[in-house]
Amino acid sequence: MIGRSMIAALLAATSMGAPAWAAGTSIFPIAPDEPHAVTVKARGDGKADDSAAIQQALDQSRDRTGHGIVFLPSGTYRITRTLVVPAGVRVYGVGPTRPVILLGANTPGFQQGVSTMIVFAGGDQYNVGKIPVPVPTVVPRERQVRDANSGTFYSAMSNVDIEIGAGNPAAAGVRFRMAQHAFLSHMEFRLGTAFAGVYQAGNVIENVHFRGGRYGIVTEKTSPAWQFTLLDSSFDGQRDAAIREHEAGLTLVNVSIRNTPVGIEIDRGYGDSLWGKDVRFENVSKAGVVISNEKNVFTQVGFDNALAVNSPVFVRFRDSDRTVAGKGKAYKVAAFSYGLAVPDLGHMGDYRTEADIQPLPAMPAPRLPAIRDLPPMTEWINVRTLGAMGDGKADDTAAIQKAIDGHRILYFPTGFYKVTDKLTLRPDSVLIGLHPAITQLYIPDSNPAHAGLGPVLPILESQRDGDNILSGLGLFTGRINPRASALLWRSGEKSLVEDVKIMGGGGTPTADGKMLGALRVHTGDPVTDGRLDAQYPSIWVTDGGGGTFANVWSPNSFAQSGLHVTNTSTPGHIYEMSVEHHARNEIVLDNVQNWEFLAPQTEQEVEDGPDAISLDIRNSSNLLFANYHGYRVTRTYAPEKSAVKLTNSSDIRFRNIHINAESGFATCDEEGCGTYLRASKYPFDNAIEDVSRKLFVREREFARLDIAAADRKIAPPLPTSAKVEKLEDGFWSISGAVVDAKGTLYFIDRRFQRIHRWSEDKGLEVVRDNALDPVNLAIDASGHLLILSSLGPKAGVYSVDPDGPPDQITLIRPTPVRAGGAAKTLLPVNWWNNGEFRDQLDPRTYEFTTLAEMFARDVGTPKAEEYLSPDGSLSLPAFRVWQQGPVDHSGWRWSDSLNANGLIGGKVGDRLFVTNGSENATYSGTVGPGGTLTDLQRFANRGGESVAIDSQGRVYVANGQIFVYRPDGKEAGRIDVPERPLQILFGGADRRTLFILTHHALYAAKP
Repeated sequence: MIGRSMIAALLAATSMGAPAWAAGTSIFPIAPDEPHAVTVKARGDGKADDSAAIQQALDQSRDRTGHGIVFLPSGTYRITRTLVVPAGVRVYGVGPTRPVILLGANTPGFQQGVSTMIVFAGGDQYNVGKIPVPVPTVVPRERQVRDANSGTFYSAMSNVDIEIGAGNPAAAGVRFRMAQHAFLSHMEFRLGTAFAGVYQAGNVIENVHFRGGRYGIVTEKTSPAWQFTLLDSSFDGQRDAAIREHEAGLTLVNVSIRNTPVGIEIDRGYGDSLWGKDVRFENVSKAGVVISNEKNVFTQVGFDNALAVNSPVFVRFRDSDRTVAGKGKAYKVAAFSYGLAVPDLGHMGDYRTEADIQPLPAMPAPRLPAIRDLPPMTEWINVRTLGAMGDGKADDTAAIQKAIDGHRILYFPTGFYKVTDKLTLRPDSVLIGLHPAITQLYIPDSNPAHAGLGPVLPILESQRDGDNILSGLGLFTGRINPRASALLWRSGEKSLVEDVKIMGGGGTPTADGKMLGALRVHTGDPVTDGRLDAQYPSIWVTDGGGGTFANVWSPNSFAQSGLHVTNTSTPGHIYEMSVEHHARNEIVLDNVQNWEFLAPQTEQEVEDGPDAISLDIRNSSNLLFANYHGYRVTRTYAPEKSAVKLTNSSDIRFRNIHINAESGFATCDEEGCGTYLRASKYPFDNAIEDVSRKLFVREREFARLDIAAADRKIAPPLPTSAKVEKLEDGFWSISGAVVDAKGTLYFIDRRFQRIHRWSEDKGLEVVRDNALDPVNLAIDASGHLLILSSLGPKAGVYSVDPDGPPDQITLIRPTPVRAGGAAKTLLPVNWWNNGEFRDQLDPRTYEFTTLAEMFARDVGTPKAEEYLSPDGSLSLPAFRVWQQGPVDHSGWRWSDSLNANGLIGGKVGDRLFVTNGSENATYSGTVGPGGTLTDLQRFANRGGESVAIDSQGRVYVANGQIFVYRPDGKEAGRIDVPERPLQILFGGADRRTLFILTHHALYAAKP
């Protein structure tokens, strides 16, 4: 994301605040001195077909690490088929004018459906050797291209314009469904009558301008479900809407939308975590924003300081057709929020619309860009010309420090620059690279200066109030360097850290060639003491430090945290930062004020982060978190209490919060190729924990919460509708429960493979503790346990008599589904289904398949085989089992039945209640043949973990607490539980005891 020049002059030439970007203004007037770059050799006259020449350069650009740089010189390059940019490759336009990639008028293949000129591709993430879901938008269609996926990093295009000629109504400029640390920047899309500029977006788009087209951007959920952030960009003259999207985590900063009917349209049947800061709407005739899927927790829409002129309706709600109107010709939306609002700590939420709209006499002048300029190239000094080698072997410390001392702006060509001591920046130092994966400053393992006990010794240290810029660099602190930190930052508010990767974890090339995809330590490893959590924070902002951090990735598991901010009130701005894979904390704030975090994302891996929390805030105030994602990988096996911990902190705004642990992958096996969407049983139990007040926020998806003054009084929640009693505790994580004919409860503590029984007369017992990986239980008519196990490549089912000999089991093989069916069919009580990886747009109607339609399709698909209990009374459909990772016993296995918190049963024709976590909704459906559910009817806008029905037909839904509904769907009360309820079911001798399973304890209530 290389900076633009002359912004002030261009802004001065605007009309109504709209930038008048000069077509062809190049930010790389000459090609950077980059020996490893591949330069396109093509005609570039706008007439000849340059497709093959450009594709050849792209294909040749990747180095031994799988990354590369391509230079496209000034010119107009006509293409006739889709260009495929390999994963990890960056394309930069170079020369006195910005190069243009042109789709000529009436190019064959771009008239129907959606066809993309440029596809950013992904790699074979799970080593399946096939392409499970080919990109459907390539031209020609028969070409097999692997889409970008959750393992696609670093790809980019900058300083290149896209132009689409007439007669290409299906054309879209770029497909950019990226994972992390990728961007489009400094581009103009001249779309004419085309479909869109970008179809499927991800990560960061900065300083990109869309002219014409049916849409500027059309996108759905990114492949890894991370946020998509749009900075310093504009839309003008789209026929239908500037942006059409859903589930994209769309975050906008300093974006202008003008001369279009609709600014941002959220698709029918979907929500999004949409957040806008300093967004301008000009001449938007129908609605600035169209909100769909009302009263759903995944619909979270908020704005700070939106401005509008000649745009009478700010928000229109698609489902109810109600509107939020502007005030006057020009107006300011100081604050807007729609979605589930949590009133305070310790409370559950409800849906609210909040709008602070004020009339304006006139539109104010545009704000300064969120991402500042880099200096012009004429001022760059190549560090190689000053003695630095970058060969991964020579010690470059002295040469780089001398270069810093003597020159303000340093350019680092690709290479590995060995650093053995601290590098101290000047107050005005600017360090620039073009590709952080292969342009690294690194500390060698076991470096003497970083060994043993001692104060922090970073790779780079800035001075207090410095006006510094770091861009396009990787920083690696090595595996065995206890005193190391990547960046000790004291620079001021105007400073900038952008496109910087803290190396570590997956996607890390190293100077020594040892990849860091797996950080476990094994006997015989060359790095025998590379323990996790053994270094200072990777990025440590302190002593009055601040500034802007944009498109930064910090996943080094050797560090104690990825971002650590202490002792500062200097404003800080976070735009799209990924902080992942740390053992204790991802982000820590201590004594911090005046910071905003827009689209921060954290992730805890199964091996390095089972005990980590996402965000630890101590002694801090005046903070904003918007479009925050706190994710734990689906493979996680360990419960964790809270994503966010607050200690002695107040005046914090949480907007659009997403705490999750579901994901998906595309793979192939002997049954064919496809995608599997999975939900873990182990997301954080609570979104927020206030350690000082000992209060929690159970809602994991919500639009608004204000943590106000520290001395405020918090009203207690309304009295619970039933008393809850703890029966047993001390478990790792229990689920998979069932009740027998006598009302006795059976359940599984999966981590220890124990099957427990609980009854009023005998209390807690251990029925079985064999190493058979039990997951879910059922009881057949003879009183025997039917047990679903995750053991084996395709899992398995066995039966035991709970009172019989402990060494006897009956293994059950799958058999074809019988025409008459069994007495009772077993189905998951909770489901998760979402369409990531596959495009959900119907190319004939240009409508997206909704989540509800996908759910109905999924549960309505019959299974070919079943597991039949020995007495023939129970049928467990053989749900397809997907395996991720190795195909031996060590891989992870997933299916709808394995992922469920429990199973429910009914005869064919019975109506059952189930929850769909991907919609956070509860449905009823009719049991059909082959393990299907048909005639789905939405019952409640709560759901996710479990559902149970009492003898009066009341429906109990576990979703943070237990919500009680009358048979007609009206809410009738709530049962509050000391821990998050995960599975609920009625039992006991009278069948009136509601058993409540949490991770660590078993509770009961008598509603």
